[in-house]
Amino acid sequence: MSVISLQSEVVFGHVGNGAARLALQRLGQEVWAIPTVLFSNHAGYPSVAGGALPVEKITSLVDGLLANGWLPACDAVLSGYLGAPEQAAVVADTVRRVKAANPQALYCLDPVFGDGGRIYAKPGVEDAMARTLLPLADIVTPNAFELGVLSGLPIANAADARRAAQMLPNRCVAVTSVPCGHDRIGTLVCKDGEVWLASTSLLKNVPSGAGDLFAALFLGQTLIGHTPSGALELATRAVFHVLARSVAAQSREMLLVAEQSVLDAPPSLPDLKLEKTS
Repeated sequence: MSVISLQSEVVFGHVGNGAARLALQRLGQEVWAIPTVLFSNHAGYPSVAGGALPVEKITSLVDGLLANGWLPACDAVLSGYLGAPEQAAVVADTVRRVKAANPQALYCLDPVFGDGGRIYAKPGVEDAMARTLLPLADIVTPNAFELGVLSGLPIANAADARRAAQMLPNRCVAVTSVPCGHDRIGTLVCKDGEVWLASTSLLKNVPSGAGDLFAALFLGQTLIGHTPSGALELATRAVFHVLARSVAAQSREMLLVAEQSVLDAPPSLPDLKLEKTS
């Protein structure tokens, strides 16, 4: 299987394609990574160098895949962080071209534009994602804040997340960072009328990139053939393990390379609560 991954690229660290690439590869999937931005590192450090790729450059990279006849072999498109609102049209065009070549291909939108009560993407990106990309997505993986913005409903608990997720036009919605009490956090998946909630202990001071990693793993496990609840459980176990090890080491980056074996074979997690809520 092959996945086109359109999202951020960093020289140092594990966010965007730096998280998704290894996760999907460990699941046995080829990754055709196309950067929307190229940065030295993520914005959590004192200095960041680099910038957004021009839309013409992104389009030319997809043109190259098409010219070589590779698009029919693409099983999914994954998109994440965008460096400018006009990039949304390029992503949408890529999705349409892939689906024209392979009607069974999936599109997973990870709407990376904000967290913690604030929008950090460039002005216009959130609106471009909502207007241009959300209607095309088979799977959408917002965090709780992003879901609140997309749905217009504040998310304070799992019931709020369920209600908001069911308002979106997508068949499958996987919401991360759902509040589940003062010491637990969850991910809620809605698909075709079924709702599942996976919750774990709340980890503090986690490194960046967890949402990027979850989106890639959830998509990858779905492509393998797992049910929504199965993909949710496996992705949650893997992400929690990577984050727990990273927090224990006081690492500012996810220890993705050191812990890569858990991406395709996540250990059991006794603390995990997986429940069907519908």
